Amino acid sequence: MDVTELLTRYSAGERDFREVNLAGADLRNQNPSEINLREANLVGADLRGAILRGINLREAKLMKADLTGAQMVLGNLIGSNLSDAIAIDTNLTEAGLRGALLIRANLTRAHMEDTNLNEANLDESICEEAHLARASLNRARLIKANLTRANLEEASLASATLTYTQLAEAKLMGAVLSGAVLDMADLRQVDLSRAKLQGCNMVNTILTRANLRGANLSWSSLRGADLRGATLYRAKLSWSNLSGAILTEAVMINASMDYTNLRNADLRGTILPDGLTHE
Repeated sequence: MDVTELLTRYSAGERDFREVNLAGADLRNQNPSEINLREANLVGADLRGAILRGINLREAKLMKADLTGAQMVLGNLIGSNLSDAIAIDTNLTEAGLRGALLIRANLTRAHMEDTNLNEANLDESICEEAHLARASLNRARLIKANLTRANLEEASLASATLTYTQLAEAKLMGAVLSGAVLDMADLRQVDLSRAKLQGCNMVNTILTRANLRGANLSWSSLRGADLRGATLYRAKLSWSNLSGAILTEAVMINASMDYTNLRNADLRGTILPDGLTHE
């Protein structure tokens, strides 16, 4: 089926086009909203600027497709494959992307507020300045992903894997990262105030000048983490492992540190929980 036939039948009221082959199709600026393209082949398709509100693309093949500026609010993309796709400025608000493959996808400035990305694979994806407030990324993979300056306020990333992930200057206020793996991730100047990070793995993680005010890091491993100049005011660090961590000039006023392991930690110039500066 070619694009002309598809749009003709769509205009006549037909909506079910599951498993259709539209590889390389040009659907720029088209408006096939509420269409059913479940399991369709859209590899390399051009969907720039298309209006696809409520579209069903469950388990569809969208590898290397160009979705720049497309409107896909409330779309169903569960289990779809968007590896190497371009989705710059794409609107995926409240879309379902559970279990989707977004490996190496370019999601720069994409709108994914309230989007379900549970169990999705975003390894090596580019999500710079992406809008992910309140998004669900539980158990998602984001290894070596770039989320620099992304907005993840109140997002849920419980048990997510973020090894070597770039999160510099990202906004994660009130986010849930319990049980997440952030080993070797770059979180410099990140805002994790009020975030829930219980039981996290943050070995050798870069957290220089990070805002961890009121964050819960209990039972977490921060061995060798770089926390120079970080704000840990009223943070919960009980039972956490900070052995070998760099805490020079960090602010830890009123932090909870019952049974915290600080063996070999660098505390030069650190403002301790009692307000005194460590010499």
